[in-house]
Parts: sequence; C-alpha cells; structure tokens
Amino acid sequence: MWTILLFGLLLASVAGWIFTALRQAQRIRILERSKEEIQVEETLVFDFLHGLGEAFSETIRPHDLHRLIVEGATRILDAHGGALYMADRTGTKLTPAFISKGCPPLVDVPPHILQQAASTPVALESYLRLHSVALGDGVIGRVWQTGEAVCLNEFSEAPELAKLRGTAFGTASVMIASLLYGKQNMGVLALGNGPMDASFSQSDFVVFKSIAEQSAFALYNAIIYSEANEKKRLDHDLEIARDIQRVLLPAEPPSVNGFEISGINVPARQVSGDYFDYIKVDEDRLGVAIADVSGKGVPASLIMAICRSVLRSQAAQNPSPADVLRKVNRQLYPDIKEDMFISMAYLILDHARNGVTLARAGHDAPLLYKRVSQTVTPLKPPGMVVGIDSGNVFDRITGDFPVPLERDDCLVLYTDGVTEALDTDGNEFGVERTVQSVRASADNGAQAIVARLIDDLRNFVGSHPQNDDITLIAIRKT
Repeated sequence: MWTILLFGLLLASVAGWIFTALRQAQRIRILERSKEEIQVEETLVFDFLHGLGEAFSETIRPHDLHRLIVEGATRILDAHGGALYMADRTGTKLTPAFISKGCPPLVDVPPHILQQAASTPVALESYLRLHSVALGDGVIGRVWQTGEAVCLNEFSEAPELAKLRGTAFGTASVMIASLLYGKQNMGVLALGNGPMDASFSQSDFVVFKSIAEQSAFALYNAIIYSEANEKKRLDHDLEIARDIQRVLLPAEPPSVNGFEISGINVPARQVSGDYFDYIKVDEDRLGVAIADVSGKGVPASLIMAICRSVLRSQAAQNPSPADVLRKVNRQLYPDIKEDMFISMAYLILDHARNGVTLARAGHDAPLLYKRVSQTVTPLKPPGMVVGIDSGNVFDRITGDFPVPLERDDCLVLYTDGVTEALDTDGNEFGVERTVQSVRASADNGAQAIVARLIDDLRNFVGSHPQNDDITLIAIRKT
C-alpha cells in the first residue's frame, strides 16, 4: 500500500518536473523569439536613423529622403504602405512627396477614379500622386491643421476612408502625424494597413510618433541645407554679376587736355544701381555721365547696364547733352517698369574750346567750386528723371546748360548715396557736409576731392552699414 502510494507520488513529481521543464523551455523559446524580434526592430530603427543622418549632408536628394522616411517607417511598423505629404511654397496645401506602392488611399477618391482603377490600377496611382490636400480637408488636412497625431481603427472621423472600407482599395487602420519642428509644420506622414492586415496597436502608435519627430528633424535640416546651397549658388552668381559690372564701369579716368577727372563707385551690395561713364563723343569732346537707378541690387544693376548701352549708342557724334538724354529717355521709357526710374546728369567737355555743357534729368544738383571766390554752388538746370514720361514733357523741359569753368574751378557730380548716408543716430551726411568737404579739398585737385569725400563719409557713418550705392565724379579745369 505504502509502496504504491510512494510510487504514485514519485510519478507525479517526475511528471510535474517534466511539465515545468517543458513550460520553461517554451517560455525560453518565446523570450528568444521576442529577443530576436526586438533585435530586428532595433536594427530597422537604427538603419532608419542612420539613413536620416544623411539629411545632414549636402548629397542626399529630397526625393531620396522622402522615400527613405516612408519606406523606413513602413518596414519598422510592418505597415501595408505609407505616404508623405509636404506643404507647398504657399503653405496653404499639401502635395504628395512620396507614396509607396500598395499604400491604401488616404484621401477622398472620386467614384469615377475608383471605377477606372478597377481595370486600370495606374489611374488611382496617378490621381493620388497629383492630388493636393487643402488645410483641414479630410483626415490628412485636419491632422496637418491641428498638429495632433491620430491612430484610427474605426473611421467615424474619416468618412472619406470609411466609404472605401468595403472595396479593394480600403484600409482598416491608419496612423497619421504632422511633421513638426519648432514652429514649422512641414507636412504629414501617414501609414495604412489593409483589411487583411493587423490593426495598429498603441505601442505601434508610440513608435510611429517618434519616427515622425525624427523625420521632421531630418526634413528641416534638409531644407536648411537646400536653402544654404541655393544661397551659395546665388552668391556665386552675384559675384559673377559684380565682376561683369566692374568691367562696365571705368577702371580709370581718361586723359583730357585742359581737365583733370577722378571718379569712384562704392556699391552697397554685390552689384550697384549707380552708373558713371566717360564716353568719347568725337575727337574734341568727352562725355561724362552719372546715373542712379531707383532701387538696389540685381534689378537696378540690370537697368543700369541697359542705360549704359543706350547712352553710349546715342552719345557718339552728338554735341548736345540734352538731345542725348531725350533720345535715351524715349528709348528706355517703354521698357522700364512703372515703379522704376533713372536720375541722370550728362555733360560734355569740349577741350578744343575749353567749354562744358550740362544737361540734368532729375539728378542731384552738381556742385560748382569757384577757385577765385572759394564758393560752392549747386547747379540746377531743369529736367525730369528718365523713364516716367514718353517724351512730351521730358523733351520740353530738358535743355543744354553751359557751365563756366575757369582755371582751378571744379565740378562735382554725385549720387544720393553720398548726401543720404546715415550715421549710427540716423542723421544724414547731407548737402552741407558735402559742400564743406569739396571746399576743403578742391585746391588739391579732382582726386583729392574724391578721397576727402569718401574719408569724411566713412568717419561720419562709423559702424552704420552702407544703405545705398555711392558714386562720385570730380572734374577740375587745369
């Protein structure tokens, strides 16, 4: 009796040990499989993050980054498909940046497209790749508008997806998140599973939101790199433009019997809207021009180049400065925008007759220094700026103005970048300081006038940045 009982207890103990061992072995296998799955997931996540790291380089193309984000998120979360929508330049709508193959439609699809897609799948693909999403339009547009990520396994809040549920193109579960970095909402990342796939879990949703955060950071950096490269390219183009413009401006003044000339141009930016030139009219005459195009930068520099070409074409063999300006105005007027104009002063030095004739088209009044009286007087012949009148008024009020120059007298032409230069307190250099500089340096010649004015300007403005182009021409009668 006792022997049988002990034998039974022994068998029960052995069976319990065997059962426990089998359970432990099963748990170990489950843990090992879980460990392998976690290692695979970690590998996928690390591969994804490593790929995003390429966004910090200048070599990755936007399309490749978009594809990497969608395909990486799809692999990590074992989704059926995914899509990335990016905000357009206006910031008012989303456009598809990348949609993976097999991704269920995540936007409203017209019935006729669905009918076409039943026999021609490419019809749906084309529609999805071309369809933009307005702010607040559908679940994609609402997530972008609110910035709140969603995980949907039932579509009461997304009727455009609910109506597709019973079709071959339906989705059973979606996750959508805005791509937010700082104050920038760059777009939306979305993943979808079909009816035969498992629904996304809350742990999937947590991982998805982390992926969206990292993707937003990578996209932001890619945009910054793109903008930096674009700026670098523009800076390079501006350097070339500045070199070309430097060729268009005189490198040094000509040698003219009876006159000493000096000129300078100091652009406020890479390129200048100011212009000055020395033009051979004929064997006895030299034309001297100064001009200021309204505005700054590239648009002004282009108008300046056109003005130079037209002026040179009209100046040859024409002894009348006023007639030259009339012809320049008539030729430029049709091609200048309504909000642009050119102020000019053009004079002709006749070294055979020791004469100077001036015409002014709305430009700052040249300064005449008389050596005998030590006085500086603004010369104000009538005239209006180039480009605002077809010629009816311009021709009538623009005329030749003789300038009496005796030995050691000087004539100074300048643009408003001189008189309107500002110091750190916002005060202008002004005409009076310009007159004082001319009076203090005129006895030492044309070069001394230019050098003194530039030096006085720099001392006056101090650390305040130059806000306009500066051009100066000084002419001394010898």
